[in-house]
Amino acid sequence: MKKHMIITTAIMMLMISTSFEMFDLNIKGQIYSFETGKPIENVLIVSNGTGEKTTSKKDGTFLIKSTGLGDELFFSKTGFQSQTITVNDKNEINVALVREMKLDMELAEEEILYEYAPAMTKEKKLRSLSGKAIRSQSQVLQYAPMDDIYTNHNTEEYDLINENIFHTPKANPLSTFSIDVDGASYANVRRMINHGQKPYRDAVRIEEFINYFGYDYPNPKGEDPFAVYSEVGRAPWNENHQLVHIGLQGKKLDYNNLKRSNLVFLVDVSGSMSSPNKLPLLKSSLKLMINELKSEDRIAIVTYAGAAGLVLPSTPASDKEKIFKAINDMESGGSTAGGAGIKLAYKVAQENLFEDGNNRIILATDGDFNVGASSSSEMVRLIEEKRKSGIYLTITGFGMGNYKDGRMEQISNAGNGNYFYIDNIKEAKKVFVSELRANLFTIAKDVKIQVEFNPKKVQAYRLIGYENRKLNDEDFNDDKKDAGELGAGHTVTALYEIIPVGVESEFLKSVDGLKYQKQLGIASGYSSELMTVKLRYKRPKEDTSNLIERVVKDQNADELSNNFKFSSAVAQFGMLLRDSEFKSNSSYKSVLAMAKNSMGKDEEGYRKEFIQLVEAMKLMNP
Repeated sequence: MKKHMIITTAIMMLMISTSFEMFDLNIKGQIYSFETGKPIENVLIVSNGTGEKTTSKKDGTFLIKSTGLGDELFFSKTGFQSQTITVNDKNEINVALVREMKLDMELAEEEILYEYAPAMTKEKKLRSLSGKAIRSQSQVLQYAPMDDIYTNHNTEEYDLINENIFHTPKANPLSTFSIDVDGASYANVRRMINHGQKPYRDAVRIEEFINYFGYDYPNPKGEDPFAVYSEVGRAPWNENHQLVHIGLQGKKLDYNNLKRSNLVFLVDVSGSMSSPNKLPLLKSSLKLMINELKSEDRIAIVTYAGAAGLVLPSTPASDKEKIFKAINDMESGGSTAGGAGIKLAYKVAQENLFEDGNNRIILATDGDFNVGASSSSEMVRLIEEKRKSGIYLTITGFGMGNYKDGRMEQISNAGNGNYFYIDNIKEAKKVFVSELRANLFTIAKDVKIQVEFNPKKVQAYRLIGYENRKLNDEDFNDDKKDAGELGAGHTVTALYEIIPVGVESEFLKSVDGLKYQKQLGIASGYSSELMTVKLRYKRPKEDTSNLIERVVKDQNADELSNNFKFSSAVAQFGMLLRDSEFKSNSSYKSVLAMAKNSMGKDEEGYRKEFIQLVEAMKLMNP
């Protein structure tokens, strides 16, 4: 009996030990140069599962704690192409890093030509025009997905952002812009950082960084669909400047009595969507969303590649088996007839329109349209025409390597919708589950903000971010002018950096006095007012706007809120990534200190993840 108990105990201990190893596995290995075969030291290694980071030793060896099977390890070092490796059932991984090829003068003279075999199983060779084989790349395929091998063939596109500068109230008393609740820029940049890549400067839209996170604003109490909040304090990166924090909180809906949804998934199944982080991730994302819908909601699926087609007619959301089969059957291949796909999706949505419900198209793509209406201007005009039908547009971006961010943002802005980037299944859960109702149900459209500054208090001001959302001052009162939409329970945040009167600043630029204009007098009686914030919005079914007006007093808060501190930390991080001329005393250290001191509830862990990103960038910029 005792022998039997000893054997049983031993088996149980072995099972427990094995269980622990699955979730706490030490991965070892060596990193070496693909070209020379020599070991590489100081390579940054990050485990996606455990969050642990380490660097390789002088002999290229490393040891890192992993969650085991399915975990992703990221390898990056300046001068080499980053790699992502999925952990299998082995605890040893050897990695060959390929050097980045920079188009300097020597390479430009030599003119490098890349030839790709169509299948992963065939040998890939990199050859110069002289015909000399530089190196066979076939052995690298066991280490890295195709997207990560040839980053020198990266065709990602980002629109130029000319950062907002300081303006004087005497010359420019008004600042006018459209709200933005998109979060695509933050998620996309997170993908780059997690792959050990320094983000593209124009991929960083600071307003989308700030608005990726929710804030604890007061709930609306009146008839307006949102409440307005403001706070004034010192700018963390420049103690001589002030920072004004403006927040909007949208009303939450009665989720037990939501109107029906007529949704059309418009799915890009072209050849460029074949990578694991594109169509396969997209399928999983859509399934998450389907499980959150009500039985009376309806779903249709339109796909487009060489041509557009209806693969699932409008179907009740309760028929999950039929919907999941249509999702599972989608395969990638062909060129990208984006224009034809959008037209068909709007046609299907219109045929199944709920007059009293929520009608929306959800476009999922990497943005690489190349057949039919393909230019950004053509696509924007097409979407602007279609939005008149009352059908909103949500865009979800996937993948890397040929991602067309600028085009996606423009189309989203034109389509009365929002724009997200899905870099992993956790982000899919955020967009399609946690924030589904806020993302699908619009409570206010064409929301515009106009701020008038008091020149007695404000020497100069600068709107942080929103460069692509700026409006002409006269657009504020023009109800025909399109602007941003606010979803149920959404928050919107905007920050202004202020140079108070009497403060000397390097950012103040002098101009010659005007000959034909007299200096206008400054109104008296408003000595305590810093600025006046005006908002215009329309209800979803109306065409006439409503006006809200709030005065912001010139008084620095004694105790700054977590809203103020965290949003300013995020803004500061964005300025560092953009290498902004206005970053002043910003540093990753100060960003970390402020973010850690303003975590708040953080139930979903988004703010904790932000801190991990900042720490990663700090490691990459010692």
